[in-house]
Amino acid sequence: MRLKLLRRRLSISAPRMIVRSHLPWPLRWAVVALMIGFSAAIALWAFDFGKNIAGLDRHSIDELQALRVEVAQLRGEREQAISVANTAQSLLTTEKTVQDKLAQQLKLAEAENIDLKADLGFFERLLPAGASDGVTIRGLQAEANAPGQLRFQLLAMQAGKRAPEFNGRYDVTLSGTLDGNPWIFARPGGAQALQLKQYTRVEGVIDHPPQAVVKTVSVRVMDLNGAVRATLTVKP
Repeated sequence: MRLKLLRRRLSISAPRMIVRSHLPWPLRWAVVALMIGFSAAIALWAFDFGKNIAGLDRHSIDELQALRVEVAQLRGEREQAISVANTAQSLLTTEKTVQDKLAQQLKLAEAENIDLKADLGFFERLLPAGASDGVTIRGLQAEANAPGQLRFQLLAMQAGKRAPEFNGRYDVTLSGTLDGNPWIFARPGGAQALQLKQYTRVEGVIDHPPQAVVKTVSVRVMDLNGAVRATLTVKP
């Protein structure tokens, strides 16, 4: 029996024997991790080296910088365009406001011109036919404004459309009674300057003693030499 077992072990059909070196499992995992890390490092180095050779990183960086510069320029142009648009809108609004004001002023000037022409035509119709050239007083109004105060208005005109400008003076005199006695009162300040081309309106206020009774108001128009050119007297 022993002889059979010995022959079986020494024959070709005998079972194979494997000789293995025994390593601890932590050491085996450390070796595997080192191999994997080394392989990954080699792969990453190869990838970076390939990109450097192909010039991919440098091209991408240059393109990115160019894009950033272009974006900055576009932003600046956009902000400048917005600023120009806002300025133009503000100028348009201001111009429209000015145009509206000018249009209103033009309408007022046209209305005043029409009124002046109507007044001139009316005053010219008041002149009698064949009136001589020179300054005339076409109207004088006087009324008590308050006790001791009288308000007057007068209209002076020149006959003829091409009459030269008149430069002279006018004065106003009040007459009546004061404490039962005759009373004459000249406007304080003396004669006042008067200038007119075709017509002019003059108005003012005269202060006088409150006890005085004003019965007449007289106006005289004189030239610069003192010659009387026109007079008119009315009752207040």
